[in-house]
Amino acid sequence: MSGSDTQSAQADGGVSTPSASTGTTSSGQSAVTGAAARAIDELPLADRMSLKPKTLKRLGILAGLYVVTIGAVTLLDLQTPEAAVFGSFVPAVILLAFVFETMDSAAGMGFGTALSPVLLIVLGFDPLAVVPALLVSETITGLLSGWMHNEFENVRVSLSRPFNEETKAIALITGISAIGSVVAVLFSFLAIQFDKSVISVYVMVLVLLMAVAALFRERLKPAADAEYRPRMLVGFAALAGFNKAIGGGGYGPVTTMGQLYAGMYEKAASAISSISEGLASFVGVITYFGITAAGVELNFMLVPSLLAGSLLAAVFAPFSVRVIPNRIYKYVIPGYALAIGVILFVTNFLV
Repeated sequence: MSGSDTQSAQADGGVSTPSASTGTTSSGQSAVTGAAARAIDELPLADRMSLKPKTLKRLGILAGLYVVTIGAVTLLDLQTPEAAVFGSFVPAVILLAFVFETMDSAAGMGFGTALSPVLLIVLGFDPLAVVPALLVSETITGLLSGWMHNEFENVRVSLSRPFNEETKAIALITGISAIGSVVAVLFSFLAIQFDKSVISVYVMVLVLLMAVAALFRERLKPAADAEYRPRMLVGFAALAGFNKAIGGGGYGPVTTMGQLYAGMYEKAASAISSISEGLASFVGVITYFGITAAGVELNFMLVPSLLAGSLLAAVFAPFSVRVIPNRIYKYVIPGYALAIGVILFVTNFLV
């Protein structure tokens, strides 16, 4: 790698990385997305696995906070679920939360879409125990995994003008999705019910079709090589907001694969979906607590188990995204979406 293609190593001992793109293609027609992730992908495996000392220090602090958080949760006055073995912790839920959050943080989808029917149908938990707990967990893990994606340089979020394309995508998707979160919460407490079987089948078909189309697209014309068309995100963000409003899941698959169709770099797309879902879920949590203040009782007994598994995954998954080369990773998103479609098919028709 020539000197013009690399930046000097950071004073804190960080690994040197290739210089970021100027933000336009050689023809000057469209912005280049995922500049930070593209730079990391050019490094050898050993360098991709190496982390800066300041990042390692932050991970150590997070490990301490994890232990303190889980310990504090055991002191909360929550209902104890059946099958709990230590306080309010359910081993099966912890394991499921880790598995699905690993894929959610790595592929931008699956935690709510795939885990919700498993908790409701397979394990038999009440909806009022599942929905609020998932929203709380998605808020915390979405923001944590988004921070980790930024820390591991899978995405670079800019908080000062001019905003880069990734930051603009986060704002667009979050804004529309937040509206869907509020509507979903209000619908659930205003007794506005939709046919759950119809919605579930709709989400299953939508996810399967988008997954198959995305697999073919990544094979023929990867998002990393496509021209970025941000206007396409508006339609997909609206569809994701609609899915969230009707409470049928499918938010992550639509936002993440929608970004691929728009030409967003694959690793950046996953990070953007994690951050957007965390922010949108936060709006939903605020709405839920507002309704609670009005006298509606909520059940958060699954929160300890969900957090125990998902918090670990929210750190592990973004690091794995950094390490896996994009030529392999580009198939992870549509491939996992296809797996989610199969899970939905099984829970709809075979369970």
